[in-house]
Amino acid sequence: MKHGHIRHQGQVQAISFDDPKRIALADGTILSEEQLEWLPPQCNTLFALGLNYADHAAELAFKAPTEPLVFIKAPNTITAHRTVTVRPDNVAYMHYECELVVVIGKTAKNVSRDDAMDYVQGYTLCNDYAVRDYLENYYRPNLRVKSRDTLTPLGPWIVDAADVPDPHNLALKTYVNGELTQAGTTRDMVFDIPFLIEYLSSFMMLSPGDMIATGTPEGLRDVLPGDEVVVEIEGIGRLVNRIVSEAEYQTQQQAG
Repeated sequence: MKHGHIRHQGQVQAISFDDPKRIALADGTILSEEQLEWLPPQCNTLFALGLNYADHAAELAFKAPTEPLVFIKAPNTITAHRTVTVRPDNVAYMHYECELVVVIGKTAKNVSRDDAMDYVQGYTLCNDYAVRDYLENYYRPNLRVKSRDTLTPLGPWIVDAADVPDPHNLALKTYVNGELTQAGTTRDMVFDIPFLIEYLSSFMMLSPGDMIATGTPEGLRDVLPGDEVVVEIEGIGRLVNRIVSEAEYQTQQQAG
């Protein structure tokens, strides 16, 4: 089962469905995924992993870390399926990052690796854009790199954990204007999901709805205003997003 939030006729609705081509709304209307205005499926704390794929670390000329590199994404960064992301003016390089996102289903504190998967509600995906101009240290990504408005599309929905038998064997892909530019597999995570839940819960409480974005494989490239970026994870979904300039975004905001 898939679960999400939409806005329909001005009202926010929570929906659950199996087939994205046939989604039943509260009033009985049947619509497809393409006909809906999607909202982020979850808005709790989003933990993000840096350099959690060895090939990605290598393409950046870094060694894979020996301990998770974790940072927290601010709520202002999160946006939804089929929305826009702003590329700041006068930056040289901004890239996408296709990532599997783990959604926590119950309060977790001092969870063992053996029990960790029992705390997973489900999975979604995100595109964790980064503005590389301000990346002074890959081990400490600062706010100008990762926490700008609209920088993290998330969704479209959450897939139940029971419907994803092996989250460590999923294909990840990114397309820019229809061209495949990134391809990898969750098999290549440096730190897997049980380890991350054990690690985070060892020093802080994880709450239902909290999320862990598990990193991205190699294959990054610069994106520009006008580009359509699609990130896709096998068995989870497809997240569509368009890059806009600051001027275009401001015009859109003023218009409505």
